[in-house]
Amino acid sequence: MTTLTRQDLNFGQVVADVLCEFLEVAIHLILYVRDVYPSGIFQKRKKYNVPVQMSCHPELNQYIQDTLHCVKPLIEKNDAEKVVVVIMDKEHHPVERFVFEISQPPLLSISSDTLLSHVEQLLRAFILKISVCDAVLNNNPPGCSFTVLVHTRDAATRNMEKVQVIKDFPWIVADEQEVHMKEPRLIPLKSMTSDIVKMQLYVEERAQKT
Repeated sequence: MTTLTRQDLNFGQVVADVLCEFLEVAIHLILYVRDVYPSGIFQKRKKYNVPVQMSCHPELNQYIQDTLHCVKPLIEKNDAEKVVVVIMDKEHHPVERFVFEISQPPLLSISSDTLLSHVEQLLRAFILKISVCDAVLNNNPPGCSFTVLVHTRDAATRNMEKVQVIKDFPWIVADEQEVHMKEPRLIPLKSMTSDIVKMQLYVEERAQKT
């Protein structure tokens, strides 16, 4: 067993690659399970050895990919505290917030042969939880949309406006009504601890959706 700092072997990049790949699958699945888009635009695929639903709508897929491309450097530097998928009603008020809380240890005790396969097993459990989360959530009103928010550590926030990872896809400060929900119901879905990352997923659900 070897103990490494986060700088060794550029582990931040490895973590960012793994998490962004997972978040892409998770976002697609949330949009499918919570009926944000018609089921006809989704196709069944296999990821982490379980069936998942992925959108085949080019513009939606591009938006998700561009968003995660911008999130990736923040995860790589351990600057992202939360990635939040916000589902909003027609008036753009949040009805649900899927919150992925992410933290990375400063020291890594790893056995590289088994590390990634172990993490993938843990991520599979998250996907399975998301796929059945409608059993613990109330139905959303028709005509919902979504956005993705990133909560960053203070130092990162000051630098984000200077850095534009993708041309014409800048970071903007989130609208206050997208960030806060009045007296939401909190539903924990899943948590994991591994040698390279800790993550927990919970949903904040608005009490009255209609």
